[in-house]
Amino acid sequence: MISAHHSLTDLQLADLLQEDDQTAFAEIYNRYAERLTGFASSKLYNLDDARDIIHDVFVRLWEERKQLTINRNLEAYLFTIVRYRIVDKIRKNITREDYMEMVLALQTSPGSDVEQQIAAKELKQQIDGALDKLSPRVKEIYHLSREENLSISEIAVKLDLSEQTVKNQLTFALKHLRTSLTYLSTTALIFWCLH
Repeated sequence: MISAHHSLTDLQLADLLQEDDQTAFAEIYNRYAERLTGFASSKLYNLDDARDIIHDVFVRLWEERKQLTINRNLEAYLFTIVRYRIVDKIRKNITREDYMEMVLALQTSPGSDVEQQIAAKELKQQIDGALDKLSPRVKEIYHLSREENLSISEIAVKLDLSEQTVKNQLTFALKHLRTSLTYLSTTALIFWCLH
């Protein structure tokens, strides 16, 4: 059975939502959840993370329904919230590998243009800059682990170090990169999320 809300406009649904209309909320969810999930998963490459974000967005939509101010476009409003959640997710879970995936996605995406090339270059510079701040020994351990795929024990033998020392140095390197790369400009991340 089709709800009477099915034929309402987004703005009408938003008005009803402010009046605690659960059927209006359900209709908004039915209209947009699948597309929002598809969009988020295309940027995060992880369906579970995308579903978590969409769940949080709709929980927030319901919790903040009284303060909702949508003057023109509910769809744009929802996609904007999702974009910012994607940026937050990237910032919280950032690793060098994530950045490299973003660089590759920017460089190889169809219709790649000058702006995308600039964004890709900025990402790579930030990665390289963060790595350059590591001591030569820590940088070497990181390189052997992440770029040559050697195990902790293989690195320890190769560099004549204890396995615990290698683990400690690698942990330090990863923490440093995560902290350094968290400061990537919001503009570059949002640009990436929009494309």
